[in-house]
Amino acid sequence: MNLLKVWLRLMNYDERINKKKLKIRSSKFILGDSITELKKIETNSIDLAFCDPPYNLQLSNKLYRPDMSYVSGVKESWDKFSSFKEYDDFTLKWLKSIKRVLKDDGSIWIIGSYHNIYRIGYLMQNLGFWFLNDVIWTKINPMPNFRGTRFTNAHETLIWASKSKKSKYTFNYRTMKKLNNNKQMRSDWNLKICSGKERVKDGSNQKVHSTQKPEQLLERIVLSSSRPGDIVLDPFFGTGTTGAVCKKLGRKFIGIEKDADYIKYAKTRIMKVEEDKNLKSSFVEEKRNKVRIPFSTLLKKGLIKAGNCLYNYNKDVKAKVMSDGSLKLNKNIGSIHKIGALAQKRLSCNGW
Repeated sequence: MNLLKVWLRLMNYDERINKKKLKIRSSKFILGDSITELKKIETNSIDLAFCDPPYNLQLSNKLYRPDMSYVSGVKESWDKFSSFKEYDDFTLKWLKSIKRVLKDDGSIWIIGSYHNIYRIGYLMQNLGFWFLNDVIWTKINPMPNFRGTRFTNAHETLIWASKSKKSKYTFNYRTMKKLNNNKQMRSDWNLKICSGKERVKDGSNQKVHSTQKPEQLLERIVLSSSRPGDIVLDPFFGTGTTGAVCKKLGRKFIGIEKDADYIKYAKTRIMKVEEDKNLKSSFVEEKRNKVRIPFSTLLKKGLIKAGNCLYNYNKDVKAKVMSDGSLKLNKNIGSIHKIGALAQKRLSCNGW
C-alpha cells in the first residue's frame, strides 16, 4: 500500500459512496460527475458551497502572442457546450442540487466571467437564492489582450447568496475587518492570479488545470462565510484549491471531480498541506454568535439583587432593579432593553 493510501485511511478521507444519502462526517474526495454525485449527498447537510463551474467561454480559434508563441487557454472538453440552452440546463441541475443539500442557514459562492455569471445569476434568483453581495476579483497581474481588439479582462465576478431570504447566514464581519487592517472589507478584492509554486504542474512542468484559482481568494471566502468545523462543498473540485484551504483553516470539505487526473493531483497536493495556525487564528468569533444570558437569570443566580442600581458610563443615569427582573427609571418600568432605549432616547437598545 503506497503512502497516499495510508494517509487517506489515517485521515478518514473516503472515496466510496453508499447507496444511501451520503452523510458527511469527514472530508471526502469523490470521483464522478457532479450532477450524479450531488444527488447522493444528504439533504440540509452542507454549511457552505463554493462553485467554480465551466465558464462556457465559446472559444473557437487558437490565440497567439505577438511573438507568435501559443497561449495555453481553456481548451478542455468540459468547457464546451453546444448552445446556451445546454449550458443553462446543466447549470439548473447542479444549482437545484446545491440548494437541496445546503443547510437552511447555508450560503453559496459562485465565480464566473461575463460569459456565464449573468446566466447563472438569473437562474439562482429564479430558484429562490437570496443575493448578499457580488464581489469583484480584480486581478493584479491579468493576462493581456494580445490582439488589442478589446479591453483586457482584468476581473472575475463572484456571487455570494444565502439559501433563502430567511437564512441566518454566517458572515464573520470582524474576521474580515481584522484581515483588512481593521477596516471594513470591501466588495472589490485585488488579488494576484494563481502562479508560481502554488500552481499545480505535471512532470513536464506544465500547468495541470487551466483555471486554477489562487488560495488567497478561497481563504477570504472560507474565512468570511464559515466557522471552524463546518462542511464546505466544491462540486467542481479541479486540483483541490478549496480542499487545501479548508485543511489549512480547520474546515471539512467534500470535493467532487469527474477528471481522474485532476483529483489525483488534488489528493497529492492536499496531503502536503498543514494547518495554518496563524491564518486560522485570524478567525474572530462574532459577538452575535456568543451565548446570551437573560437578565432575569442574573437575579436567580444571585449575581444581581432586587434593589441594586444600574448606572450609565457617566453615572448620571440610574435605574433600579425590580424583583421580577425589570428596571425602574423615574416613573417608567420595563425590560432592560426598553429602559436602556428610554435612557438613551433611542427606539431600541440591546441591553443596558
